[in-house]
Amino acid sequence: MEVFVARQPILDKNNKVIAYELLFRSSMNNSFSNSDGDKATLEVINNSFINIGIDKIVGNKKAFINFTEKILKSDVVDILSPKLIVIEVLENVEPTEEIFNVCKSLKNKGFILALDDFVFNSKYINLLKIADIIKVDFTITKGYERKRIIELVKNKNIKFLAEKVETVEEFKQAVAFGYSYFQGYYFSKPLIVSEKMIPENKLVNLKILRELNKEHFSMDNLINLIKRDIALSYKFLKLINSANFGFKSRITSLNQAAALLGEEEVKRWLYFIVVNTIGEDKPEIITVNTLTRARFSELIFEAIDLKEKAFHGYLTGMLSMMDVILDRPMYEILNELLILPDVKEALLGERVNIYSKILNLVISYEKGQWTKVFSIAKELKLDEKCLPRAYIDAIQWAKEV
Repeated sequence: MEVFVARQPILDKNNKVIAYELLFRSSMNNSFSNSDGDKATLEVINNSFINIGIDKIVGNKKAFINFTEKILKSDVVDILSPKLIVIEVLENVEPTEEIFNVCKSLKNKGFILALDDFVFNSKYINLLKIADIIKVDFTITKGYERKRIIELVKNKNIKFLAEKVETVEEFKQAVAFGYSYFQGYYFSKPLIVSEKMIPENKLVNLKILRELNKEHFSMDNLINLIKRDIALSYKFLKLINSANFGFKSRITSLNQAAALLGEEEVKRWLYFIVVNTIGEDKPEIITVNTLTRARFSELIFEAIDLKEKAFHGYLTGMLSMMDVILDRPMYEILNELLILPDVKEALLGERVNIYSKILNLVISYEKGQWTKVFSIAKELKLDEKCLPRAYIDAIQWAKEV
């Protein structure tokens, strides 16, 4: 059975990633029966821990994994380490005495227990005595009920996780109510400030982006710009001399690097460094997602035999969160960069083209929106079986470079 695994970040109040929930779907089915859910969980555990390696998916963070009733009662957990995963008890698991005893045993083994999509009911009283985290779905629980649920539980040892938080306002409300952890894509929304001035250090990087996108590109002009920023020059040469390139002798100058790599490769890696640098004052997950999107997009273009468009696919992913990084409207940023019209239209959502389709596929995969993923893959005549590996490769690339 083909299993598609994505990860969704779980953040603390300071927007630091503390864990990832693994989102998964088997084959191209849009929904699971209970038996499919059991099989998919087993496949995810098998792929994540044996075939791929859990560290490649979540790094040094814990992985939240959904457990069905059947999997909870099985001996699967015996092969898992409490240092690596959080057991997420699904909302449709009835809190019987047997389930309570199973969960208590898991707790004694050192596992963190989370109750998924929790809605208060007296039948959960026993489970609440041993639960560590309660996840509250903000699309189901509204308004004051989001705070009321904390008051009803009355357990200071339990941490509350606000799930499906999609706006900064919801995030702030959750913090005010006493939630500790947050899951959703509120962090990917730009905080647009009218007439916001761009800091001087970011202006230098924006000038480099403009130079990269000029119709009459000049490597000499680009090198002169880079030389003005000692930190950028250092980062570029450090990257070029890393194991990613494998040059036998050390590269000591920007001119030497440009001659060896060629124009497109220089552009590719400068986009990487510049976007990374501009986003240094933002939550780490924004940079991580940006780099992953860029590489994932590039790999998809290669998979559909459009290698000649792969660089611009990479660029589309790399610029896809620039409005969040700079807190400025996307159209203002793109007007200054003079990028390929098709890429600009894709980023602004003005027209459907190959770049917009693949960007939408990448973002849908990122969010675990599998119906959209399979629909776009079919439209692109893309063998969807290549996506899980490409996604993991993109995550790994973003972590290693």
